[in-house]
Amino acid sequence: MKELKETHQITVRFNEVDSLGIVWHGHYISYFEEGREAFGKTFGISYLDIKKQGFSVPVVKTSTEHLLPLKYGDVAIVETTFKNTQAAKIVFEYVIKNNQNQVVCKGETIQVFTSIETGEMALTNPEFFRKWKLKHNLMDE
Repeated sequence: MKELKETHQITVRFNEVDSLGIVWHGHYISYFEEGREAFGKTFGISYLDIKKQGFSVPVVKTSTEHLLPLKYGDVAIVETTFKNTQAAKIVFEYVIKNNQNQVVCKGETIQVFTSIETGEMALTNPEFFRKWKLKHNLMDE
């Protein structure tokens, strides 16, 4: 089965570092978000694409593992990989590297499909998502 991955570059901003001069741990979740946005634009499954289909995809779980610090001005490379599952959810894995190609952070997010109209969570994959997976050769069928 094919793997879908997008790489996105971020320059660490001054407002993201703490008094020790390193990126505050909570900002890595924002870096994951930027990675998801870049992935969505590249592969045609952005938040706006999903909204047009009548769904939102709130994040219901995040995990991070911090290995090395990033500092103000550093370039961070965010690799966002779609992790295929049969369940009605979107799972992304992240690897953030510094400009020396060292892994500084790893993580994962899980999002679920929620109907904009009813607010209910989808128990099966929405039709548009099934078609998206077919288009990208991600169906297990």
